[in-house]
Amino acid sequence: MSAKVARWLTTEELAARADVLETKLGHCDICPRACGVDRTRRSNGFCRSGWHPILSAHGPHFGEEPPISGQKGAGNLFFGNCNLRCVYCQNHQISQSPGAERHRAIDCRALSRTMMELAKRGCHNINLVSPTHFVPQIVRSLSMARAAGLSLPIVYNCNGYESVETLQLLDGIVHVYLPDLKYADEELARRYSGVDQYVDTARAAIREMYRQLGSKLVIDDRGMMIKGMIVRLLVLPNGLADVERSLTFIQEELSPDVAISLMAQYYPTQRVRANGRDLLLSRTISFAEWQRALAVLDRLGMENGWLQDWAEAPECYRPDFNDRCNPFKTAV
Repeated sequence: MSAKVARWLTTEELAARADVLETKLGHCDICPRACGVDRTRRSNGFCRSGWHPILSAHGPHFGEEPPISGQKGAGNLFFGNCNLRCVYCQNHQISQSPGAERHRAIDCRALSRTMMELAKRGCHNINLVSPTHFVPQIVRSLSMARAAGLSLPIVYNCNGYESVETLQLLDGIVHVYLPDLKYADEELARRYSGVDQYVDTARAAIREMYRQLGSKLVIDDRGMMIKGMIVRLLVLPNGLADVERSLTFIQEELSPDVAISLMAQYYPTQRVRANGRDLLLSRTISFAEWQRALAVLDRLGMENGWLQDWAEAPECYRPDFNDRCNPFKTAV
């Protein structure tokens, strides 16, 4: 069916949502940390982010799932800073260096122009990477870009630690949800990502995403995804992600038809290797660990989604944000 296109809210509807979201920045509760900081004046909350969005890098990206990257690339916007502190974060150069990234703050008009630039370059979508702490600014920018003619699908590529209230304000704005589900154990989330109640919070967020978009993936005539949800599970060494419990949650509480992206790309970053306390994370996953994860998918009857190549993935997704134009040179 060649007439499949992304449905958008009107410019006026987007602007009205942005108005509501921006009021939340005065006593910030955009994400579940609910720091209460007045981000219109300062940036001393957990994410160290103020009024202006921080755009650390942007450009066509070919390392997402096939119906998101396609032949021309996802239109990635990499936002600086984060509401988590994962010790193994592959993007730590931009997610955990607030001082260094501060000078990359831009206004919403500039962000909207960047969205239009990606569209003109032929990208298949606008892929918002680590967008959580900048949702109000992103929606304001989308209202401007929509007025200028933007019609690409919007992909919300996040770590899963999301506020349900904020997600409800994104209903009808986001076309594709692409959340991580990092853990099934709260203590491990606390130890390795510096966050309390990650599991309960992320599961509630994913339930809301499912309520909005369901399990069906809408694909256009080019094979590109224009609506739906894909849940990402990164297999960690020594069973730290406990993908079996996460997959069981999805299968039992959502649907076995939910698309899963099972990832083998974990590698110990320099930060992990330099920290002797994180020995359980000091290696890539073994073939046996990968096979166990695949066996769980099979046992639960979860057939929709994508699998990375166990042997190649750890070498293919190693960004270097010293090159802001092409940080993922190795992505395939």
